[in-house]
Amino acid sequence: MTPNRGEVWLFDLGMAEKVRPALILSVGFGERDRALVTVVPHTTALRGSPYEVVVPVPFLKPGAFLVQNLATYPTVRAIRKLGVLKQGQLDVVAPVCCSGWVTETGCEAGLLSLRHRANNNEAGNSPGRLAGGSLTASAAATFSASWW
Repeated sequence: MTPNRGEVWLFDLGMAEKVRPALILSVGFGERDRALVTVVPHTTALRGSPYEVVVPVPFLKPGAFLVQNLATYPTVRAIRKLGVLKQGQLDVVAPVCCSGWVTETGCEAGLLSLRHRANNNEAGNSPGRLAGGSLTASAAATFSASWW
């Protein structure tokens, strides 16, 4: 079973991070892609940081997703699926993850590309390819972080 965007899995995050719940943020991957997923770990040790996003769900202990600790791991580290966030709940976590990425350095184009890939994946297209060609400069220039 492959972890999908919006699902919360029990994940082996290594010796320092332990085994803990993690929200899958990455979009699906194709057969030729590496079997990697980007995750946001869940913690119960809260410090009051703006990067701790509280999303109450019945399948997790009270705590928060630590968006300051984004990481990418192979899917073999996914142990078992714990549950799925509703779209509104995912929409609370995702923008905070990107708040540090969207700068005047052009990261907006990369985020637009990721969203385009996610939309193509949902439409049944290969997630590794962009339908309709690549991004135009005008599309990247008009993008805002509000797409999440």
